Amino acid sequence: MILGAAAGSSPLLPLSPVEAALHAHVERSVALHNIHTGESLKATYWVQGHYQPAALKQFNHLLRDHHSGTVHAMDPRVIDLICSLQHKMGTKKPFQVISGYRSPGTNAYLHDHTDGVAQHSLHMDGKAIDIRLEGTSVGTLGRAARSLRAGGVGQYPDSGFVHVDVGRVRHW
Repeated sequence: MILGAAAGSSPLLPLSPVEAALHAHVERSVALHNIHTGESLKATYWVQGHYQPAALKQFNHLLRDHHSGTVHAMDPRVIDLICSLQHKMGTKKPFQVISGYRSPGTNAYLHDHTDGVAQHSLHMDGKAIDIRLEGTSVGTLGRAARSLRAGGVGQYPDSGFVHVDVGRVRHW
């Protein structure tokens, strides 16, 4: 069970910086573009203190494992993190998605054949997303994400993306 604003109720615990920034907004919207499928989505996923299940379902579909087609429920805090990052960056441009959910099979393959893929990646739990933002350097996006102190942030300048997750606060 998730407590506090992340569960769509009144906060029971102190708010994280991401939750505090988002708590004041009556509506939360995010724009994403999946570079592998060509699909785009801009959806309002939070209205008057509640997540919108239909919008979350659309995000789950967009963020599916593009290798296997497997759809998995994304942790809504990942969408909150992207929303907060969008506000922090002062942009309405869609974040380009490199990777959202990864099935265990896809993750194992990538771990064996690619540098920087964790064996027990939070992507497999729907708690991570790899993104880039057109016209924004990896360094700038990474610094903005780290400033939120909402989870892990990895910068991959050679590959041109930033990894963000809702795990423990750390960076690489």
